[in-house]
Amino acid sequence: MRTRFVFTVVGLSLAFSAVARGDGLADRARVYASSYGTSRSLIPPYSRQTGLACSACHYQFLSLTPFGREFKQNGYTMTAQKPIEDAKNGKLSLSPFAGLGTMVQASYTGVSKAVPGTQNHSVAFPQQLSVFLAGKITSKVGIFSQVTYSGADGSVGIDNIDLRYANQTDLGSTALTYGFTLNNNPTISDLWNTTPAWGFPYAASDVAPTGAAATLIDGALAQDALGLTGYALVGGTVYGEFGVYRSAHQGQGAADSSSVNTIDGAAPYWRLSLQKKWDKTYLMVGTYGLHAALFPTGIAGSTDKLTDVGVDAQWEQQVGSGNLVARGTYIHESRTLDGSVAAGAAASASGNLSTERINASYYPNQVVGLTLGLFQTTGSQDALLYAPGPVTGSQLNDPKTSGFVGEVDFNAWQNTRLGLQYTAYGNFNGANNNYDGAGRNASDNNTLYLLVWVVF
Repeated sequence: MRTRFVFTVVGLSLAFSAVARGDGLADRARVYASSYGTSRSLIPPYSRQTGLACSACHYQFLSLTPFGREFKQNGYTMTAQKPIEDAKNGKLSLSPFAGLGTMVQASYTGVSKAVPGTQNHSVAFPQQLSVFLAGKITSKVGIFSQVTYSGADGSVGIDNIDLRYANQTDLGSTALTYGFTLNNNPTISDLWNTTPAWGFPYAASDVAPTGAAATLIDGALAQDALGLTGYALVGGTVYGEFGVYRSAHQGQGAADSSSVNTIDGAAPYWRLSLQKKWDKTYLMVGTYGLHAALFPTGIAGSTDKLTDVGVDAQWEQQVGSGNLVARGTYIHESRTLDGSVAAGAAASASGNLSTERINASYYPNQVVGLTLGLFQTTGSQDALLYAPGPVTGSQLNDPKTSGFVGEVDFNAWQNTRLGLQYTAYGNFNGANNNYDGAGRNASDNNTLYLLVWVVF
């Protein structure tokens, strides 16, 4: 599901030590917000828990400030409210507020040329309707969880879940923040707006055509796997995370012969990044990845072995009273598709796929946000994976899809957004003209998307 919420880390070790001990949370957050500008969408349960406006954690939603990253890494447990405690043995520390919130999206989608057999200029109300259960559970455990109704297929299901334990200590004179996260989407645990789960665009049309190919880590296991990862931030500079994922198909118990894309054993996930903060500038560079062996169907036989390796960077710069945030990521996937070849779904066992995204957002004030991004997916040709066919096929058996996306957001209130987004394609499934073999051009899929987004 496309909705994305993100929270993360102040880069200096002394700041981490202070917040770990609950020193001046509200004061530091307000000072941070006034220094870096304000934003929009700390989800309501967290805002009620901390007593802080959305601007403490977001430039504008869903783009996190360093304080927002700190809030996430510390397990969603920071609070300015007096907890409900058991004075006798200290085994209870509850937030006085119920961690409930609601989100609704309504949208309009217009494609340059209607998809044959469908009505163009689609409206959705709701596109998504979500209920959140989020916030502090104990003094060291917190949660972000979401249940979503999707208007595109009329279904209700578990969306993103991130249950965290976090703690702090010192290694000599070096601060250490560490913890564990139980989650259902590789990269949802990440602290930056560069990895797939929380990357731009933060919302998009559910009905517009999209390219035929995506890497495994780019959402293929979202809400379909369960992972346990451990993480640590050393000295406010070096961040590492490692863990494993196992298939957890929704709508069925144990995986069986009817299951699709089931992980054989466990899939390791890793993340390493370096960050540095100056007076008005912040920089992060990192790498992340996932390796999995998947049964295309069932739970026996040959598997597809996929290894995804990504590199990413995020740069934040205060510009007057506003902020400029640039993000980029590159993911390379090496493939050995023995399972798909055996099933007749792929023509070649060996192949690769790569995705690049770069975007920049300018937030001049609390009300307006401007973002422009470039994207491209390229990979090995395959006559079965990318067969010709109207709209979704490829005449050249090629997954290459590229273009740009621009978005203007108007945030009338701190929990309300009106967004205008336009996506234009230079290539779609391998070509600019007649890419599908049925006469459709890449530009026919250019999409105008209007969104109303309310969180309360």
